[in-house]
Amino acid sequence: MIKLNVQKQLNGGVSGKINLQIRTEIKRGQFVALYGKSGAGKTSLLRILAGLMQPKKGSIEVNEKTWFDNEKGINLSPQQRNIGFVFQDYALFPHLTVKGNLRFALKKNQDAKIVEELLDLMELRTLQNQKPAQLSGGQQQRVALARALVQRPSILLLDEPLSALDLAMRKKLQDYLLRVHQQFDLTTILVSHDVQEISKMADVVLEMEEGKIIKQGSPEEVFAGLGRLTLHGRIIAIEHDAELIETQLFVDVLGKTILLKATKNHKWKVGDRIAMNTQMIDIVKEI
Repeated sequence: MIKLNVQKQLNGGVSGKINLQIRTEIKRGQFVALYGKSGAGKTSLLRILAGLMQPKKGSIEVNEKTWFDNEKGINLSPQQRNIGFVFQDYALFPHLTVKGNLRFALKKNQDAKIVEELLDLMELRTLQNQKPAQLSGGQQQRVALARALVQRPSILLLDEPLSALDLAMRKKLQDYLLRVHQQFDLTTILVSHDVQEISKMADVVLEMEEGKIIKQGSPEEVFAGLGRLTLHGRIIAIEHDAELIETQLFVDVLGKTILLKATKNHKWKVGDRIAMNTQMIDIVKEI
């Protein structure tokens, strides 16, 4: 059980400053998604939980152990918190091989057997002697995930880990993440703008706005209203996946670029003006 009750002023939001005020509980073993517009405080909340950012006041309790309490003067370092963190930019060491990156994450005197297990689990065995620059984005992401698991964390934090990948690779890595979540008995917290991704993976969604949780529930509950929205705009770019199963439309809507995912092979072309109900397409993210 994670009990969060934290406050901190952050840069961002419409006014330039937002007051992060989060009070919630996350059950052990849940897969939780943080959803909301850019600047809502999602990544900051992950960093606070990881000990990379200190709240102004409040408390963090994990499995009945206090990680932070400003009144009691408790603030455990990141190394003292049993957390794995996968950043959006992977943050791999470029001079180390795949296996070297995993071995670097080992604790002192920790059995290195876990490295061999993860190389097999993440299908990295044939790449173990390669360096990050020799890997594709999907391969680098698998290395980053494996490295985050080396110390067998109880909590896995994921900051938009799949956003830069193509559709086919995102789907494959979603399956990896779900398998790892279950096999390692993790509590996982994911930041994502992808409604379809969240609906596939998460048990609980925390929708954030201006530093606060404005909605909490299952994906079905939080996204229930999307099916009633109608969008009007002009297509400015189109991308297809390799199997032509899905189409991504980049649509200009009131001066903002919205990425839409269509599940049917419609005959759209760049420049078309469309009015489309979100029951036909999923809003993935605002670019």
